[in-house]
Amino acid sequence: MSQSNSVGLIDLQIMWNRLIAVVEEQAQTLMRTAFSPIVRECGDLSAGVFDLDGRMLAQAVTGTPGHVNSMAESVKHFLRYFPIDGMRPGDAYITNDPWMGTGHLNDFVITTPCFRQGRLVALFSCTSHLMDIGGIGFGPDATDVFMEGLYIPMLKLIDQGKVNETLMAMIRANTRLPVDTEGDVYSLAACNDVGCRRLVEMMDEFGIDTLDALGAHIVTRSREAVVAEVGRLPKGTWRNSMTVDGYDTPVTLRAALTVSDAGIHVDYTGTSPTSRYGINVPLAYTTAYTVFGLGCVVATHIPNNAGSLGPLTITAPLGSILNAAKPAPVATRHIVGQMLPDVVFGCLRQVIPDRVPAEGTSCLWNLNVRGMVKGGEGGKYGFSMTVTSNGGTGARPDKDGLSATAYPSGVRGTPVEIAETQTPLIFWRKELRPDSGGAGRTRGGMGQTIEIASGIDETFEILAAFDRIDHPPRGRDGGVNGAAGYVGLKSGQKLKGKGFQEISPGERMVVLTPGGGGIGDPRQRRQADVARDVADELVSTETAKELYGMEPPLAAE
Repeated sequence: MSQSNSVGLIDLQIMWNRLIAVVEEQAQTLMRTAFSPIVRECGDLSAGVFDLDGRMLAQAVTGTPGHVNSMAESVKHFLRYFPIDGMRPGDAYITNDPWMGTGHLNDFVITTPCFRQGRLVALFSCTSHLMDIGGIGFGPDATDVFMEGLYIPMLKLIDQGKVNETLMAMIRANTRLPVDTEGDVYSLAACNDVGCRRLVEMMDEFGIDTLDALGAHIVTRSREAVVAEVGRLPKGTWRNSMTVDGYDTPVTLRAALTVSDAGIHVDYTGTSPTSRYGINVPLAYTTAYTVFGLGCVVATHIPNNAGSLGPLTITAPLGSILNAAKPAPVATRHIVGQMLPDVVFGCLRQVIPDRVPAEGTSCLWNLNVRGMVKGGEGGKYGFSMTVTSNGGTGARPDKDGLSATAYPSGVRGTPVEIAETQTPLIFWRKELRPDSGGAGRTRGGMGQTIEIASGIDETFEILAAFDRIDHPPRGRDGGVNGAAGYVGLKSGQKLKGKGFQEISPGERMVVLTPGGGGIGDPRQRRQADVARDVADELVSTETAKELYGMEPPLAAE
């Protein structure tokens, strides 16, 4: 098939699917080669291919919305700093600028130009979370972004195949985990290279010289599909607000969602101002999770790309916690940013209640642990790890919520075996938390009970970044709230939900992740479902009697 000939719709659709397969292999390469367990085991990454205007044409299925949808904008920033006509084969560019990348310094973004027969045809970009990039560490205690770690502006990482050794030396010198951090940089570059090779093979196979026709098809069809879905919704403006814990004071998130013929716009006017601590959110990350929440409801089966994202627009006042200006601290921007799907769901449930869940835990309950182990230079060496853990999602109108599931993030929980291999910690308990899912006609998902301690005679540190402790996920339409989160010591001392704290040897830290909210009157729940929950030890007999009106015998059918 020659580029000069008209390309048929069937050919375009086949190439579109092939392009998605190309970026999925790109993502899988990153997972297989990454050093950080949060990437290798949990999939905290993004990968995608872009046209020469910086439009995302396809994203890997593997990845998180915060990375994917903010990376979708970051490539345009790369093009401002590195124009197309200056790119050469073998080049690669890097940044972790929170306002031009994916929202905090721990995420490195690498963009690589792809050449075919000496001609630039596309750009590949990828992102992953690095365990440690120096500074105060991956917690919310910093009071400006410069305390949070190494800040890499838009730089050339590789120049026509030659690595920028000065930059790599700077990166190694500014992390507690130099081997892991350097390895992750090379894994990011390698996955882009794989994507480039597979794209060139695809273009050779189909006999096309550019992605112009395919890109136009992808963007146009995707945009049309989203506009058509939006067109089925009632027109108007709906409002919702949600209060979360914040750091030292509660944070209120306010949204006004407007449905029009052109698409959906969400405005966050009235949201709390920027915090002094690192829970602030750059606008790109606010946009990323807001449009993901909208897409889950109105564009479920439409591939994610520049076309499908176009009709979904976001604004937030500069200086609000959802549009924090540099140099605001942003290390744990996910704590607030991942609440945004629930905020927009609160607007949409006034329009289409049968398609929207109740509130869930939303933000990840990551165990950011750090400490020292005897041995190595100076008698000790350090460890640092983010152990991903999750609470329950909100009940769905026709189904229960999911237990211990990271929605909207999508990352998998870190296996205990991996955490105990990478750190000297021992996990004494990790199990579902009974009665944590909010009761309802459909029940909220369950949280977890996690109990950990140091396996050596050394203190370890927890950089706490938890929420939904003072403000648990809300039920709706008569459904009960999910259980609130908790963090403390087995001895009885309650710990702070946010901030640096130490756990002494011999103490066990107890973490109770929240449950999701329920939907509807609990007494309308099928008795067989209640009995099954009791048999599975998800619901206690007391709760079955008090909230669900269940009478003995409580046996599943």
